[in-house]
Amino acid sequence: MRTELIDRKPSATADTGVQERVREALAREPHKMTSQLARELNVAEVHVIRALPAEQVTELDASQWQDLVRQFERFGKTHVVVNSAGATLECHGEFGKFSNWGGYLNVQTPSLDMHIREEAVAAVFAVTKPSHMDGVKVLSFQFYDRQGASVFKVFLSFGGKEVPAERRAMFEELRQAFAGGGVSE
Repeated sequence: MRTELIDRKPSATADTGVQERVREALAREPHKMTSQLARELNVAEVHVIRALPAEQVTELDASQWQDLVRQFERFGKTHVVVNSAGATLECHGEFGKFSNWGGYLNVQTPSLDMHIREEAVAAVFAVTKPSHMDGVKVLSFQFYDRQGASVFKVFLSFGGKEVPAERRAMFEELRQAFAGGGVSE
């Protein structure tokens, strides 16, 4: 079952205006964090992600998000980021020991204890972007709610050094296998 963003889709002119503002800002500062850019432009972060150049972002099939998350076990340690209105939590942990209970997908390993509300995820993206720290390309899978806010992000790299070929290949495999996203109208 495909979920849709609750926000009503803005008119084509308004949508184009947001995309143009985001693209101009990214052209000036391509390394800027998408969450920071969204705050500065006063738009939902999902609009920033959707305005990234096509070679940097692929929208995935959000109806398959749990299957995608279960694939993350293959990566071993990843960098998980969860933002709220008042804090950001970053964790370096491994996915695994999955279960579904009480409306949550649970991830419970010694290094990662996460409970993701099943109805919360409305959009998912595979993103390649220069790191905000040093410009080295990072690979991530990013999950957004119906309002366009980040639910969580899983980084396979976080700058500092190039992504190993094996991880790049797994990222591409998952990107292609889960491609086909987009908000239905």
